[in-house]
Amino acid sequence: MCGRYVQTTPPASLARLFRTVNPVPNHPPSWNVAPTQEGLVVRFNPQTRARHLDPLRWGLVPRWAEDPSIGSRMINARAETLATKPAFRDAYRKRRCLVPIDAFYEWYAPPGSRTKQPYAVALASGEPMALAGLWEGWRAPDGTILRTFTVVTTDANPRLALLHERMPVVVAPEDWPLWLGEEEGDPARVLKPSPAEAFAVWPVSTRVNGTRANDASLLDPLPGVPSIPGLGEATGPPPTLAVAPPP
Repeated sequence: MCGRYVQTTPPASLARLFRTVNPVPNHPPSWNVAPTQEGLVVRFNPQTRARHLDPLRWGLVPRWAEDPSIGSRMINARAETLATKPAFRDAYRKRRCLVPIDAFYEWYAPPGSRTKQPYAVALASGEPMALAGLWEGWRAPDGTILRTFTVVTTDANPRLALLHERMPVVVAPEDWPLWLGEEEGDPARVLKPSPAEAFAVWPVSTRVNGTRANDASLLDPLPGVPSIPGLGEATGPPPTLAVAPPP
C-alpha cells in the first residue's frame, strides 16, 4: 500500500536525474503528499521520444469515468491485475510513468492495540526512489483535461511485510526505459518487491495522520517506540535524504 509519501527533492534536481526536457515545474516540496493532491510525475512522449516532468493529481481517473470522484479510490493499482482490470489495463499498455519520491509512510498496529504507529520508509542510500505508476487524461464536460496517476503496488518484501502486506513497486534506474516504454520488452518484469536491505525504516509522529501537517519535522524519528521483531534497528532517515530544497 502507498497512501502518503514525501516529495522534497527540488524539481530541477529531478529534471536532471530523470533527464526530462520540458521547462522545470514550479512545484513546492511536500512532506505529506495525500490522495487527490498533486505530485510530480515523469512521463515519456512516444512522438518526441522525450521525458517530461509534470504535476499530476494523485488518484487515477479512467477515461470512461462519469466524474473524477472515482480517483480517490484509485490511488494504488495492484501489479497482479494491471493487465486485466478495466480501470488500469489501457494505461498499463500505453501510459506508464515514474513517480519520484523521497520516502513513503506506512502504519503499523501493534498486537492488541487499536492505535496505529506511522513509520517512514526511504532508500537506505538516501536517494530518491522511482515508483512504478500509471497515468490518464480525463476529459471534463467543459473540455478541460484532468491528468491523474496511480502508484503500482506488489507483495511486500519480508521486512516491510511486518508493517503492511503490500509495498509500492520501486523501479531500478536500469529499468526506467522499459517501464516508461522507451525500450521494447515486458514491463511486468519490474513488478516485484525490492530487497529488504535497500530500505531504512523508522517510527515518526502521528502528526502525519492529518493531511494539514506538512513540514520537515514529520520525518524526525520518534523516540521510545517499541521495536518490531524482525524489522531491524530503526536508525532514522539516511543522512543524505533530501528533506528540503537547498537555499
